[in-house]
Amino acid sequence: MESTRLHADRALLVVVDMQEKLLPAIPTRESLVKTTVLLLRAARALGLPILATTQYSKGLGPTVPAIADEIPDFEPSDKVAFGCFGDPAFVERLNAHGSRRELLVCGVETHICVTQTVLEALESGRAVHVVSDAVAARTEENHRIGLARMERAGAVLSSVEMAVYELLGRSDVPAFKSLLPLLKG
Repeated sequence: MESTRLHADRALLVVVDMQEKLLPAIPTRESLVKTTVLLLRAARALGLPILATTQYSKGLGPTVPAIADEIPDFEPSDKVAFGCFGDPAFVERLNAHGSRRELLVCGVETHICVTQTVLEALESGRAVHVVSDAVAARTEENHRIGLARMERAGAVLSSVEMAVYELLGRSDVPAFKSLLPLLKG
């Protein structure tokens, strides 16, 4: 059985559709942005590649600045497919990180683009960790149903704090000291 533990040298962060016209409909948007920013800072501190997407940005707008500003060399894949694997540019960027077979996924909406991305990633043979407090939907019911569906399909559900500590693995690594204030705050 493949490991269900995250490894900093094998993981990649996928940020799905955190867009200006989508977030106002998300009741938990403030905490969603806060947890996603923490996740992005941890990914940078640990050297994880970050891939971001937008869903039809012409209609749904760009990624919210609080998220975009945390991603080095920010250039999201703009897709029309709901799942990220339906976008050739996303798949090409993902494949450029060949040894990174563990996907850490956050974004919106839990039951649509996040779920379809996770199902596609699992079908492609990747290990997938869904950061449950860094994904959201317009309704709590759709959020719960999406999480349950992904977990039944084989995704590992996690939280931001759980994922960060798992990626760190130890308290004597340089990233721990830099991330500790963020984790406590």
